[in-house]
Amino acid sequence: MLTLKQIRFCLDTMAEMFPDAHCELNHRNPFDLVIAVVLSAQCTDALVNKVTTELFKKYHVPEDYLAVTEEELQHDIRSIGLYRNKAKNIRKLCEDLIHVYGGNVPETQEELVKLAGVGRKTANVVASVAFGVPAIAVDTHVERVSKRLGICRWKDSVTEVEKTLMKKVPEEEWSVTHHRLIFFGRYHCKAQSPQCDICPLLEICREGQKRMKGREKK
Repeated sequence: MLTLKQIRFCLDTMAEMFPDAHCELNHRNPFDLVIAVVLSAQCTDALVNKVTTELFKKYHVPEDYLAVTEEELQHDIRSIGLYRNKAKNIRKLCEDLIHVYGGNVPETQEELVKLAGVGRKTANVVASVAFGVPAIAVDTHVERVSKRLGICRWKDSVTEVEKTLMKKVPEEEWSVTHHRLIFFGRYHCKAQSPQCDICPLLEICREGQKRMKGREKK
């Protein structure tokens, strides 16, 4: 496991590599962001952005998603995985936003997770990006990078990864660290082809060193 000094080195290095790391899901407001993040489950941000380019021209407020049939909404998002279930959840969360929250997206994780299709990760993303609440949302990139580097343990659950990162990363850096970990995992420490040979963190990365030794033996 990395020491706090080594973790600090990782955070600073990622900051140098990806100084402009940010949420790549296109959105105009908190409501759009909720919809985009719900659609992004088990799907790439690039595909979600492709779909929402047209979707957000047609739908602007919660009422718009309820003004059409569920079948029509399914058709509008059909290129996204799990589109039937996502269409159902989107309509249900829109109903709750209208009847429970006066048409506004709640700002806290505690309230956000009450919405249909919104889990802890989604709630953290929305709270952080839309409302500036310090949070670390653990997606596949964040989990993979944290475990490969040795910030977290391989056996840790997603919730345990989140708690460990919150403990070891200064609170004022939670949100930006979330984005930098995603960029690092998406564009550098990729799932299938991590760029270990040119990684500035190789000297302290247990997984990278293991992979490089494996290459040497071939």
